[in-house]
Amino acid sequence: MLHITKEFPGIKANDDITLQLKKGEIHALLGENGAGKSTLMSVLFGLYQAEQGEIRKNGKTVHIKDPNEANRLGIGMVHQHFKLVECFTVLDNIILGVEDTKRGFLQYDSARKKVMELSQKYGLRVDPDALISDISVGMQQRVEILKMLYRDNEILIFDEPTAVLTPQEIKELMAIMRGFKEEGKSILFITHKLQEIMAVADRCSVLRKGKYIGTVDIANTTREELSRMMVGREVAFDIQKKSPQVGDVVLSVKDLVVASKAHNNNAVKGVSFEVHAGEIVCISGIEGNGQTELVYGLTGLEPVKSGSITLCGKDITHASIRERSKDGMSHIPEDRHKYGLVLDYTLEQNMVLQRYWEPEFQNHGVIRSQAVRKYAQKLIDKFDVRSGQGPVTIARSMSGGNQQKAIIAREIDKNPQLLVAVQPTRGLDVGAIEYIHQQLIAERDAGRAVLLISLELDEVRSLSDRILVIYEGEIVGDFEKAEMEELGLYMAGAKRQGKEAAK
Repeated sequence: MLHITKEFPGIKANDDITLQLKKGEIHALLGENGAGKSTLMSVLFGLYQAEQGEIRKNGKTVHIKDPNEANRLGIGMVHQHFKLVECFTVLDNIILGVEDTKRGFLQYDSARKKVMELSQKYGLRVDPDALISDISVGMQQRVEILKMLYRDNEILIFDEPTAVLTPQEIKELMAIMRGFKEEGKSILFITHKLQEIMAVADRCSVLRKGKYIGTVDIANTTREELSRMMVGREVAFDIQKKSPQVGDVVLSVKDLVVASKAHNNNAVKGVSFEVHAGEIVCISGIEGNGQTELVYGLTGLEPVKSGSITLCGKDITHASIRERSKDGMSHIPEDRHKYGLVLDYTLEQNMVLQRYWEPEFQNHGVIRSQAVRKYAQKLIDKFDVRSGQGPVTIARSMSGGNQQKAIIAREIDKNPQLLVAVQPTRGLDVGAIEYIHQQLIAERDAGRAVLLISLELDEVRSLSDRILVIYEGEIVGDFEKAEMEELGLYMAGAKRQGKEAAK
């Protein structure tokens, strides 16, 4: 890709970028949120057309006007937000657009055979007849990878492929990528996670604010050097925090039971715990062990079957989401698109979603537009939310990391008694992660209660004052400090407190 320039209203997403990919290499693309990585890859895949520059494949200039043309050239892409039809089966999604037909009828048998052969060859186990809406995000990603392989692509683009995966699934994906490399396939790998780049990439190109900074050989660089290239300054990897000043109980959960949406059984089975003012309590576990349903029950997104939830001494078990918000609960949701933002609203509208009825923002039922804009601009400046058109930017057009920053700004600025933060740094760069960690610690030091749900074990260990391990819907361990291996045993269900002691 030579001298690629791509502009959007108010922002130059790619500014004269040159990127060269060798055959049979894993080439990482690193940069802050909004640095232009996904835009550059979307130009390569034909989703966007660049204003300037050219693309050459095997030395010949090519014009990629749409993703079908990219596929014909052997270029495939796994997107950060999967492009799957939820009401279709796995098999339907894999063959969509390249269906084999005979006299107008789909040839399912040959397609199924090819998909199962690819699935076995690459260790990508899938159920071809399962609906996309019924499978985990890890499985959905396998479907996206099989879509590329089904089309015989030789240049594979992975856009933030590990953002939604468990540690085990990340290891599996790394092994699959190494297998692709050995076959001579070429991989472009967008990620924020420096340890993944160090583990699997051959070379790494760095973008910053839409500009190309440089390319380095991974064998001759360090994590610190990559982070400095990415954010333009030193980044603190170790979190500095003082001892907690634990206060009164803010959240009390007793014998909570929440039903599972996917199955007939309960996802949360009689969970009890407390969170005090001035502490960060983390619920840790492998994805799919009831964390999501527990958060839905606590925040009012799903009704609870039994048990009680008390916030600052007030029973909120059956309170509405707005009532919980007014009573002092803030929620940074796991799925920022589904529960965090109204994507077609402006940034300023999203900033006041839970406060627009307050006197500051309305007068006799009429929104005070200037007050909303001034408030949104204050949060944009304070939390470094980067967008092309400031408060009037449509949320959908922003990078994932800046969407996340907008949600965090809104939720923290409400001055909550309890902050429920679910995967708050998912898909963020090291600079943004450092900033959000500082914000969470500042909330805790200001006497707020923080309930953190995270799959990142490093984040769990460095941020938490207490760690609760959840396994199959039950709390099986409560630690103030724990080693990685010890946590892993509890997360996998090999050990649990109480029963161990009873023996």
